[in-house]
Amino acid sequence: MHVRALFCCVHSTPVSAPGSASSVCHTCAYNDPVDSVDQDSRALCAFIRDHPRLVVLTGAGISADSGIPTYRDRRGVWLHREPIQQQAFLEDENTRRRYWARSWFGWPVVRDAIPNPAHYALAQLEAGGSVQLLITQNIDRLHQRAGSRRVVDLHGRIDRVRCLSCTRVHARETVQGLLQARNRWTYRGPVATRPDGDVDIPEDVCRRLVLPRCELCQGDLMPDVVFFGGSVPRRRVATCMDSLEQADALLCVGSSLQVYSGYRFCRRAQQLGKPVVLVNPGLTRADDMARLKLTSPAGPLLARTAERLC
Repeated sequence: MHVRALFCCVHSTPVSAPGSASSVCHTCAYNDPVDSVDQDSRALCAFIRDHPRLVVLTGAGISADSGIPTYRDRRGVWLHREPIQQQAFLEDENTRRRYWARSWFGWPVVRDAIPNPAHYALAQLEAGGSVQLLITQNIDRLHQRAGSRRVVDLHGRIDRVRCLSCTRVHARETVQGLLQARNRWTYRGPVATRPDGDVDIPEDVCRRLVLPRCELCQGDLMPDVVFFGGSVPRRRVATCMDSLEQADALLCVGSSLQVYSGYRFCRRAQQLGKPVVLVNPGLTRADDMARLKLTSPAGPLLARTAERLC
């Protein structure tokens, strides 16, 4: 029989100190997979009722049901080749050419993606007053399209492009037109979809690309995102930290938290004595910090939770 585990940290300190970092972890098991989402939803609802002001942190896993692949498997291991590093993009023309060639074919996957039930549920919880701030590590803007308003795009947004010379902002769809105008050819071979509008195509195809240029100054273009190895702007981080200080708890959905830019909020919550809840089917870097870990799929779990609370 299928057994699904729910990990929850039951604190050894009195109930009057719910934010204490001292905890003892216990493992519970559900024998009926049909009831697991309902059980997890009830646990999450109870937690939110006790901690009504949440900061939510989301990762790539929340957009998987929208057709955008994740970076890692359930063990936190890379599923694909490591992505482009920010310094390499800035310094190397061949790296920029490789990025834009792959993005030319991959952008429609992100552009045409639609929010899934998890995105809509978080927007509903925000409207009901439970979500004070939503920090997303994703660059797909699906939270905003689902109706969330209090969103910080921690790693930027893929639908905008900046000139590295004059800083002019271009719509990503405009750059798609520039790519098509400069490259009067197409690739009809196999295309494997990767995270964040990337696709896997042969290197010789990438080398054929004529780079898009800024419409104003002909400078190099870069998506308005923080690549791996880049730094999130300090003011953006400060906004998130300020909100976390005012919140009752941190809810993390669909992130392995392997990247420090997101993991730092779990560490800060622990320092502030605020409980952390994880919604993720696999291992995360913050498992030992979690008051509650729920492994049900985020879509049905959050949708049912929003129905009960809103």
